[in-house]
Amino acid sequence: MACLKLSKEVKMMKGEEIECTKDGTVDLDGKPAIREASGKWVAGIMILLNQALATLAFFGVGVNLVLFLTRVLKENNADAANSVSKWTGTVYICSLVGAFLSDSYWGRFKTCAIFQVIYVTGLALLALASQLYLLKPKGCGDRMTLCGEHSTMGIGLFYISVYMIALGYGGYQPNIATFGADQFDEQHPRESQSKVAFFSYFYLFMNLGSLFSNTILDYFEDEGMWALGFWASAASAFAALMLFLGGTARYRHFKSSGNPLTRFAQVLVAATKKSRVETPENEDDFYQGEDDDNTTGGRKMLHTHGFKFLDRAAVVTSRELDDQKQSDHNPWRLCPISQVEEVKCILRLLPIWLCTIIYSVVFTQMASLFVEQGDAMKTTIANFRIPAASMSTFDILSVAGVIFLNRRVLNPLVSRFKKCKGDHTGLTELQRMGIGLVIAVMAMLSAGIVECYRLKYASNDCKNCEGSSSLNIFWQVPQYAFIGASEVFMYVGQLEFFNAQAPDGLKSFGSALCMTSISLGNYVSSLLVSVVMKISATDNMPGWIPGNLNKGHLDRFYFLLAGLTLIDLVAYIACAKWYKNIKHSEKIQEHEEDDKCEV
Repeated sequence: MACLKLSKEVKMMKGEEIECTKDGTVDLDGKPAIREASGKWVAGIMILLNQALATLAFFGVGVNLVLFLTRVLKENNADAANSVSKWTGTVYICSLVGAFLSDSYWGRFKTCAIFQVIYVTGLALLALASQLYLLKPKGCGDRMTLCGEHSTMGIGLFYISVYMIALGYGGYQPNIATFGADQFDEQHPRESQSKVAFFSYFYLFMNLGSLFSNTILDYFEDEGMWALGFWASAASAFAALMLFLGGTARYRHFKSSGNPLTRFAQVLVAATKKSRVETPENEDDFYQGEDDDNTTGGRKMLHTHGFKFLDRAAVVTSRELDDQKQSDHNPWRLCPISQVEEVKCILRLLPIWLCTIIYSVVFTQMASLFVEQGDAMKTTIANFRIPAASMSTFDILSVAGVIFLNRRVLNPLVSRFKKCKGDHTGLTELQRMGIGLVIAVMAMLSAGIVECYRLKYASNDCKNCEGSSSLNIFWQVPQYAFIGASEVFMYVGQLEFFNAQAPDGLKSFGSALCMTSISLGNYVSSLLVSVVMKISATDNMPGWIPGNLNKGHLDRFYFLLAGLTLIDLVAYIACAKWYKNIKHSEKIQEHEEDDKCEV
């Protein structure tokens, strides 16, 4: 901090102009952020490394949690799977809590720091509880050695720790992506390009972190070295926290904007009270609010057409004119048009968000049915056995490759093509999300075709379907690669879209929408499987997805998902055409001199 202040003083002594950011970001002291002394890739890289280390720690626990519950705590398969589902659901619910606290009161930096402390504490407590109370006798928890009975205290500490991890990681996750994007000024030509690139790199670093935990840590924990794996996760999360705090002086911040639920309610109540009031034709006639009082935080939002009923909340009637003369403003009767546009913006985002849930249903198959399908294929090369779950490595490699191709090849080609038509942008976020849905259809068709051939070379009389087909597991590579490619277009596109289109006061909520989409995808997938089994398992038929896959028709379920995704694509295209982009006015800072920052 001292170095930053010194550089400002030197520039002032030389009479050089100090340029501020134009998006309304501030420094740690609440003053306008100085472009050269804050944010950009110096801060962005620290946040990317923080994300990779935190993700490594999370998947170091989550990837084998079901095995820990069955091998160490001796739960049966059904109870263990149910416990993991509840735990995973809690992570995504906590993302909404973290987003709410960030946008409303704490701001993104403080929220990230607090939840990361909770996260590290939970990981350390898990490692300690496992080592002291749960892994008894020593070395238990592998494939062979059973663990003894556990005390109530040990089991209690275990559940407290894992739910602290869920709270910490869930509350932190939607804010760190948005906080990283905050380090780039979208009003600046070069920084706006870096902001777009940041989301691709963010998703890449998250996958690289999970790659390490899915391979190295997965091996140690599978061999029964649970305490070592948990301590490694705790150390990784602690390193992430220290790295995050190390960039404190460099970060740019958006101020929190208060409780959005109150602002939403004010617009709805004010519009309802004026249901018979005519809306003006001239946009300038809407109530703009006071210049020094922006209720939505960040930049003010300009009027857009649509949802005209809500515009009534910003209509100034004779009653409001009288109140203004007496300096008596009632926010439950009159709202600034920027506050009205905030509500409109969220209402426009919801249909796009709903269309992403079916994609998440497809995505979740990679961790469930793809693995079961792989287990029923030939998984050996010579004497080496390939774990079916390890095939997700091809998904991560696909993510890395497609991110590179998209940024270095596809996007530049599209930009050149569009230049001929006077448009200098590449693929938009909505276009990329649509491409993600198309590739998801291809992934399900690929999985269905592979399943048809797996059944062709399968033995129907197997007791457990592991390795019951002579079709090699590497035939699954295309479906994993398609899923990885679709992730880049869908989830990276989602992160960019919700961050760009959410109001400044609700950016973390936008990121949380991505996480809740994945959560609902899991629930819809479970519901869909239950419905399919109930319908298909009739007249003594085993159904499409029985315990012995060789007696079922998993291929039909994959083709069903392909059809549903195709229908979802049609709905998505309609919603994307209907969608109207958010409009911001430029954040104007008042300084002692017109073109210089106040320092």
